[in-house]
Order: sequence, then C-alpha cells, then structure tokens
Amino acid sequence: MAERFDAMRFSGPIGRLIADTQEERLAAFLAPVAGRRILDVGTGTGRAAIALARRGAIVTGVDASAEMLAVAERRAKEALGHGAGGGAVTFARGDAHRLDFPDAGFDSVVCLRVLMHTPDWRASLRELCRVASARVVFDYPSLYSAAALQALARRVTQKMNPAVEAYRVFSPGAVSRVLAGAGFHVIGQHRQFVLPIALHKRVGSEAWTRGVEGAMARVGLMRLFGSPVTVVAER
Repeated sequence: MAERFDAMRFSGPIGRLIADTQEERLAAFLAPVAGRRILDVGTGTGRAAIALARRGAIVTGVDASAEMLAVAERRAKEALGHGAGGGAVTFARGDAHRLDFPDAGFDSVVCLRVLMHTPDWRASLRELCRVASARVVFDYPSLYSAAALQALARRVTQKMNPAVEAYRVFSPGAVSRVLAGAGFHVIGQHRQFVLPIALHKRVGSEAWTRGVEGAMARVGLMRLFGSPVTVVAER
C-alpha cells in the first residue's frame, strides 16, 4: 500500500513534475540546506527527507505509519548508502499533533500533504512552529481553487463510502493567524496549478501542463487560484 501510494502521486510525467518542483521549492525555501537540522513531519516514504539529505542536511523523518517508514528506510539506504556522501537521515514514528521533540529542536521543519488530513490542523501547525528555531515549510490546498470543489465532492462521497479519503481546504487568512499566534510570519509561497491535478494527469503531458499553467500565471490566475500552496514562514 505504501509503495502504491507513492507511485500513484509521483508516477508519470506530471507526477515527476510535482516531485521535481517540490524538491526545488524546498531547497530554495530552506537555503542554505547543508548542515542544517531539519524535521520532516509526515515523511511518508521519505521522498522529501531523502532529497534534503542528498543536499547535505541532517534530517529526521517522522510518520504515523510503520509501513510508510519501512519503505522510507529502505529508500534512504539505497539513495544515501554505499559512501554516497551528503547528509544523514533517520526515521521514527510520530504524531503531528504531539511531536516528541524539544522547543526549537530543529533549524527548520517541513510538512507536506499532511495538514489537509490531520484531525486538528491548527494544533499540528503550532507543533511545527514550536519545534522549529527558524523556518517552517508546509503546503495546503487553497479554499479559492478547484481543490475546494473536489474536497466538497469527497466529503459527500465519504458519507456513502467511508473508504474515500476526504480532506480540507484552507484560507490564507486562517493559516496566517495560526502562524502569527506561534510567532511566525509568511515570507514566501509557491502555487503550482490552477487546473485540477487530476486533469493534468489525465492529459499526461508535461509540455501541455507547463504551457497552460504558464499562460494562466501570466494573466494573474495563478496568484489568485493556484493550488496547492507551499508556504515558507519564519520566526
């Protein structure tokens, strides 16, 4: 299941575009990365944690799923072992609502594709801020985007089929208020798509996606309706 989850999100040309863009934005938002202590909350199969370790960071990845962590550990050995150099990465079980780390225990904290699913996203975001001494990077689907319609459809479907995974969408104002209460403020953000990701994956052409989304960005639609939103906030 863990392997299928990862493949479903990051396979194909659009999946690879999402993964590459994610790695580029993380590196830019957290620069300089080498030597920094970074916590990856909800690490899943370790994709972001391993990418940061390759750039020289000292990374701890936590996740609630032992199955996901088993995949992450295997991938980290394959990617960073055999004298590969770079930084280091370790993995442990953890709950985003109650992180078992001291205040300001890490230089930066990363949390991707998690807050949209947590039972109490505000508590989770406050925890990310608590254990970060400098920066937090996280993402969310925007209330003002096509993701809001999909989120509503999933919530309705879930009532008939509990196996369907619902998620929430966020307003920038709500996010900023929680950050401000934790002593952080937004210093940058990146929006990736105006059209639904599912549509881009159905078309399956990176050139088409870059062309269409680039055109929308040029006329200002990305700034208004782009999603997911990746945010970097600083103490």
